[in-house]
Parts: sequence; C-alpha cells; structure tokens
Amino acid sequence: MPAPEVSAEAIAARLSALGLTTRVEWHARHTSIEAEVPESLPAETWREALEVVAEADRFGLLASSLNGRTLWAAVHKAVPATGDVRGPGRQQ
Repeated sequence: MPAPEVSAEAIAARLSALGLTTRVEWHARHTSIEAEVPESLPAETWREALEVVAEADRFGLLASSLNGRTLWAAVHKAVPATGDVRGPGRQQ
C-alpha cells in the first residue's frame, strides 16, 4: 500500500487530469483533497471522479447554492505501530 501522502497526491493528480481544480491540505491525522465540480461536468467524468475518490479512506460531496459543488476525499495518515496497545501497566 502506498504511503498516505503518495496516495493523496495521486488522487489529486487524477482529479486534475479529469479537468477539475484541486486543493490538497495536510493535517495532523489526514490529508484532504478537494476538487471544484463545474455544473456542466459530463456523466462519464463524474463516474471517473467517483472512482478516484473511492480509493480514499473517506469521501463526499458538498453542494450549496453559494459555493457550488466540491468533491472531497480524505486519506488517513498511518498510525505508528506500538509494542503494547493496552497502555502502561497492562502488560502480562
């Protein structure tokens, strides 16, 4: 599985290749990708865009009369492995 940053960048690049304007933001626990969706987006491009964001950990669509439509995706950052996930004092 690719590193989360590589996966997020690949999603953004594929959305850009479909002609969508994208933004990528890095947060403490995830990387978010947003793409502006024009009103005149062909059905075939919609299907391809949905296939792309489905590769993320979470995705959705924000739509409003003021801001238009924004397709978003989030890729979670890897959680560091620990020797004991039960916490201190719980080892047997």
